[in-house]
Amino acid sequence: MSCTNLMKTVRLADGSCMPSVGLGTWKAEVARVTGLICEAVETGYRHLDCACDYGNESAVGAGLERVFREGLCRREDLWITSKLWNTYHDPRHVRLACERSLQDLKLEILDLYLMHFPIALEFVPFELRYPPGWFYDPAAPEPKMKPAPVPIAETWGAMEELVSLGLVKRIGVCNFGTSLLRDLLSRARIRPSVLQVELHPFLTQQKLLRFCREEGIGVTGFSPLGALSYFALGMAGKEESVVEAGPVVQAASRHGRTPAQVLLRWGIQRGTAVIPKTSSRARLQENLNIFDFELTDEEMKGIDDLDRGRRFNDPGDFCERAFNTFFPIYE
Repeated sequence: MSCTNLMKTVRLADGSCMPSVGLGTWKAEVARVTGLICEAVETGYRHLDCACDYGNESAVGAGLERVFREGLCRREDLWITSKLWNTYHDPRHVRLACERSLQDLKLEILDLYLMHFPIALEFVPFELRYPPGWFYDPAAPEPKMKPAPVPIAETWGAMEELVSLGLVKRIGVCNFGTSLLRDLLSRARIRPSVLQVELHPFLTQQKLLRFCREEGIGVTGFSPLGALSYFALGMAGKEESVVEAGPVVQAASRHGRTPAQVLLRWGIQRGTAVIPKTSSRARLQENLNIFDFELTDEEMKGIDDLDRGRRFNDPGDFCERAFNTFFPIYE
């Protein structure tokens, strides 16, 4: 993928360029996804972020099939990411999981394959349940997660084999901190290309970003608009809406933009990719229209200073509430 406009891409250590604005497909309704993929590509998106756990990769695949059939875009012009789910960390299951995502997405190769969480759970066969979710046995009287004793290094070794087999071009991780990254880097034959983590002004993760820059690891921020995706899940309060924060609203007013556009611009101006999710054609366009203005240093600092270390997507919180299992990973 061309790096002709550096603000529109994130340059990775292998010289490739990941589009800095992608379409997130988490929580995207299956019935809407196929058409949404076509609309996104028509609008100009060239980066699609997918995952087994989202339960909609088949619908994404149908959209991609239509995109290519109608000549809306060439495969080589798209960046498509998928993720290895927690139940497939055992090296015996990594290739199977990747091949299932490729089958659903109707692709021969992924641009990026990420370890979704540093959480290994017991294997759930495809024929029993797919995607498997977090519970080992949802029908149990008290269903819980069932951790599996699989070292991250072993999972990573199997992911490295996916590159050797030509199933994926690059591999990376999600939801890792610096300690886990250091350990992985000390053992990896293939270094992680990308780290995907939660990033927004209430969780700026400055030290983590600096570490990744120094190590040549690209960064993608999920939930770039903060709490919006978490209100309906009961994982955030309305008072935690970063789109209503003073520095964001003020910058939006000065530039004649929406608060959401300011937040996305803040993300790419930090050198990260962002993957906002929307099902609206108007919002698709709005989220891409962030390359013709620039936040001042003062505006960037004002937004940076909103940091309160507020993580909305935290297994240490939601696993206990939703899956009856205490499972912290960041502490």
